[in-house]
Amino acid sequence: MAQAGTTVRHLLFRPDFRRLLGTRLLSQFGDGVFQAALAGTVLFNPQRAADPVDVAAGFAILLLPYSLVGPFAGVWLDRWSRRQVLLWANVVRAGLVVLVAALVLAGVSGTLFYASGLAVLSVNRFILAALSAGLPHTTDEPSLVSANALSTTSGAVAGVVGGGAAIALLQVIESGNAGFAGVALSAALPYLAAAAVVSRFDRAYLGPEHMAGSPRLTAREVAVGMLAGARHVRTHRPAEAALLAISLHRLCYGVLTLMTLLLYRNTFTSEGGLFPGGLVGLGELLGASALGTLLAAAVTPAVVRRIGKPRWIVLLLAGGGFAQLALGLPFIAPTFVAAGFVLGFVAQGVKICVDTTLQESVDDDFRGRVFSVYDTLFNVTFVVALLLGALVLPPSGISYPVLIAVGAGYLLAAFAYARITRRH
Repeated sequence: MAQAGTTVRHLLFRPDFRRLLGTRLLSQFGDGVFQAALAGTVLFNPQRAADPVDVAAGFAILLLPYSLVGPFAGVWLDRWSRRQVLLWANVVRAGLVVLVAALVLAGVSGTLFYASGLAVLSVNRFILAALSAGLPHTTDEPSLVSANALSTTSGAVAGVVGGGAAIALLQVIESGNAGFAGVALSAALPYLAAAAVVSRFDRAYLGPEHMAGSPRLTAREVAVGMLAGARHVRTHRPAEAALLAISLHRLCYGVLTLMTLLLYRNTFTSEGGLFPGGLVGLGELLGASALGTLLAAAVTPAVVRRIGKPRWIVLLLAGGGFAQLALGLPFIAPTFVAAGFVLGFVAQGVKICVDTTLQESVDDDFRGRVFSVYDTLFNVTFVVALLLGALVLPPSGISYPVLIAVGAGYLLAAFAYARITRRH
C-alpha cells in the first residue's frame, strides 16, 4: 500500500497527468448530472410513466445506436489530435445539452427526446475513448496500472457525485418537467470547464504518434480501420481475453441494472428510514457503489503487483457471482445496497485491469480503434442484457430465477477467462 501511495503521489506531481485527470473529472461529473436528469425524467418524473419494456427500450435507443459511433471514433482517434477531440467534443456536448433541456421543459417524449439524448451520448464515445487512448502519454509504463486505477476510478466517482448532486437538487426544486430540465441544463457547465482544461495541452501531446493526413473518411475506410483494430486484438491474446471478460461482466451488470431500477421504482417505495426507496434510495445505492469503486482503486494496484491481472480478474468475477446471490436474493433494500457496494468494487477492479491490459498490449497507432471496439462491446452487451431483462423481469423487479442466473453468469465468466489465460 505504501508503494501504491508513492506511485499516486508521483502521478499527481506530473502536470500533464493532472491536466488530463481534471478533464476527466469535470467531464464525468457533467455526465453524472446529465444522466441523473435523463433517468429521472424517464423513471421518476410524476408526469411520465414507465414499465420494464419502456425502460429497456429507452436504454436501447440511447445506447445501442451510439455504439455504432464507436468505429468512427476509433478510426478518427488514430488520425486526429486527441487533444482537439477532447476540446471540441466537450464544447459540442454542452450545446446539445441545451437542446435536451429545452425538450424536457416542453414535455417532449418519444423519438425526438431519445434522439437528443442519443446525440449527447454519441459525443461521449469520442471523449471516453480519447481519455483512455491518451493516458499512456501522461505516465510511464510501470505506473500504468495505478494511473488507470486513479483516473478511471476518480472519474467514476465524479460521475456518481454528479448524479448525487442532481438528485439532491431535485429534492429542493420542482420534480416535474421544469425541474428535470433545469438539472439537465446545469450539466453544460462542467463540460465547458473540461474543454477549458484540456485546451492547455499542446495539439499533438496526447497522440497519436503518427497522425494521418486527411480527417475525411469513407464508410469503407472506417470498416477497414475497425477490421485492422479487431485483427490487432486477435494477435494479442491478453487483450482478446480481457475483452471477453468485460463483455460477460456487462451482460450480468445490465440485468442487475434493470432489476435495481425496477425495485427502486415499484418495490422499495418507503420514503423514510435508513434505507429509503425511490430516487433517494437509488442515490444511496449509487453512493455505496461509489465507495466500492474507491476501495477497488485503492487495493487493485497492490493486488495486481502480487498476483497479476488475470488472477485478480478471476477472483473479482467469482466473488461478484457469490456476493450477488448472497446479498441480492433477500430482495430487501439494506442487502441490495450492500450488493451495490460489492458490484461497484467488482466492476471497477475488472475495468482497471482490462484498461491496463489493452494499453499495454496494443500499439499506440491502433489504440484508438481497439478502445472503440472495447467501448462498443461495453455498451452492446449492456443493451442486450437490458432487453433480455425486460422480457423476463416483472414490474416489481423481484425474480429469484433471474438473480440466480446472473450469479451463475459471473461464475461462468470467471471460469472462461481463467481457462483462456491459463492456456495462453
